Amino acid sequence: MWAASCLASCCAACACNACTTVVSGISRRSARIAYCGLFALSLIVSWILREVAAPLMEQIPWINHFHKTPDREWFETDAVLRVSLGNFLFFTILAIMMVGVKNQKDPRDSLHHGGWMGKVVCWCLLVIFMFFLPNEIVSFYESISKFGSGLFLLVQVVLLLDFVHGWNDKWVGYDEQFWYAALFAVSFVCYVGTFAFSGLLFHWFTASGQNCGLNTFFIVMTLIFAFVFAVIALHPAVNGSVLPASVISLYCMYLCYSGLSSEPREYECNGLHRHSKAVSTSTLTIGLLTTVLSVVYSAVRAGSSTTLLSPPSSPRAGADKPLLPLDSKPSEQEEKEKAKPVTYSYTFFHIIFSLASMYSAMLLTGWSTSVGESGKLVDVGWPSVWVRILTGWATAGLYIWSLVAPILFPDREF
Repeated sequence: MWAASCLASCCAACACNACTTVVSGISRRSARIAYCGLFALSLIVSWILREVAAPLMEQIPWINHFHKTPDREWFETDAVLRVSLGNFLFFTILAIMMVGVKNQKDPRDSLHHGGWMGKVVCWCLLVIFMFFLPNEIVSFYESISKFGSGLFLLVQVVLLLDFVHGWNDKWVGYDEQFWYAALFAVSFVCYVGTFAFSGLLFHWFTASGQNCGLNTFFIVMTLIFAFVFAVIALHPAVNGSVLPASVISLYCMYLCYSGLSSEPREYECNGLHRHSKAVSTSTLTIGLLTTVLSVVYSAVRAGSSTTLLSPPSSPRAGADKPLLPLDSKPSEQEEKEKAKPVTYSYTFFHIIFSLASMYSAMLLTGWSTSVGESGKLVDVGWPSVWVRILTGWATAGLYIWSLVAPILFPDREF
């Protein structure tokens, strides 16, 4: 007994030292990656609790105070929502604390990039505290999470549009034959991929002998959007480029595939999973990994965006500077003491993670409505289908608006 106690104490000390070493090694450059790692940890915890926490939560009186005990799936969903709520509050508090940070002399800049041991402890305490909250608060959070998830998907679309237009402007700005050829090559590959993808969707999701009119409508609408993108972009009045149109077309087709693949496995038109009824660990792992990569990309991209997040004083914001300053050149000592502006909005960066917490909770719970076997999968169910499809249509609408808005409102800057 004494030996076991000593061994446990040694293991705990080693784990504590390891954690201290890891968090102390996080620098300014790796802070955003550390936040992404913490968010990924929250997803792993949510997934594990979804699988194992139901029997324990059934014994907690302030959670299971019903006259009739709900089914196991209710407790699985509740566990995911409580972890998500703790994660949401953690990043929301950070977002509020970082409001108005403009330069690196602000003490809150050090808080954003450092203090990781304290942050991890606070995150753990917040998540644990969520399991002491009444069900009504968790239910309210579930309701607003659907709206927060929609905002997160909208941010993803805006970031994609910003990236595609920036990509096109950069290559066109070179004004060289090689880059024009590269634009054409990439656009051609994207359009070939779009139409090839649509052929696969017709093969997978419009089974012969079945009434699959809804799936056919989704695929045809996406093809129509791709055609409209090209027509508007190539119109002389728009003076657009075919590269953004091709990339957005491929992305919309991917969203269509993502929506159709989220259809329940028992649905007769879902040929992708018609012959695969078993829920494998690899399926769950791939689904969760896809979710993590999607969320992490949006957060990192948001932290690097030059137009959406950079404060006016940021070097990335492209603030105008006079070629010849009126004042005399400051001394080197004054230059060193001058505060460097932050390169992105810390508040918006944390808001991205707050919205992503809601979004990931909806994916892991099937938007809190999935039943039966689909409830064991990531992002499966009819709500997931419609969210993906509507996101694709919103992407199409925003891209078309980005093309026609300068013509409709020539006096405004877009």
